[in-house]
This record gives sequence, C-alpha cells and structure tokens, in this order.
Amino acid sequence: MQLTNQQVTAIKRKRGELNLSTVALGRELGLSRWTLDNIFKRNHRKVTPATYKKLSDWLIKEYAAADDAESVAAAMQDK
Repeated sequence: MQLTNQQVTAIKRKRGELNLSTVALGRELGLSRWTLDNIFKRNHRKVTPATYKKLSDWLIKEYAAADDAESVAAAMQDK
C-alpha cells in the first residue's frame, strides 16, 4: 500500500502536536522506529497493509479525539 504525501504530512503534524518522539509513536502504534524513520525521512511511502492500517487508524482516532475536545470546550464556553 502507498501512503500519500498528505497522509505523511498529517501524521507528522499530529505527532508534533502531541509532542511524541518517533520512538514513542512507534510504541503507541506497535511499529518500529526504523519503519517510521523511513516514512518520515526517506520518503519511503510503500508500506505493508498492516502498517497502513495502524497509521490510518491512529490518525483518525487522534483527529476524532481532538474534535471531541473542541466540542466540549465550545459547550463549556456557552455556559
């Protein structure tokens, strides 16, 4: 499976927002730091289906959590 540049940029951005090292992200996802290093630094975009699923699921989960937090903050502001 092939990761797009937009997907890699989104993963890098979210990793930065959460202040996660490559090692910490690898632990959270169950991927090696070398796999993530290859994706981030060496433009290695062809990954296994399992790696693709782990990265996509994590990214979706993190953005959904951020949306939930924003909704709660907005609701609390109205009170």
